[in-house]
Amino acid sequence: MIVNLKNPATNQFKQCKVGFSWTMFFFGFWVPLFRGDWKWLIIMLLLDIIGIFTLGLVTAIANIAMAFLYNKFYVEDLTKQGFEPQDKASIDILRGKGIAFKVSENN
Repeated sequence: MIVNLKNPATNQFKQCKVGFSWTMFFFGFWVPLFRGDWKWLIIMLLLDIIGIFTLGLVTAIANIAMAFLYNKFYVEDLTKQGFEPQDKASIDILRGKGIAFKVSENN
């Protein structure tokens, strides 16, 4: 499911997937790197460094867990930065996933 988000302060528009992240499952820390999500990039890199000492076990578990969680965390961080859903479908999807957001009067 894809949600349309817009930051009214900067007029920046993003389309974000909500749900399982195949890209995070296969590519790990590269996903937050390309999205510019520095907080989760650092967290994933730290887990990968720990994974070196555990023969990759921590890295594998982290990638599997984050595949289920990352898209929700990313959208939650965007809504905290001021992004708002732009259509009724996006509002319904965010509510269904339990993601808090605010809606301006313009929607």
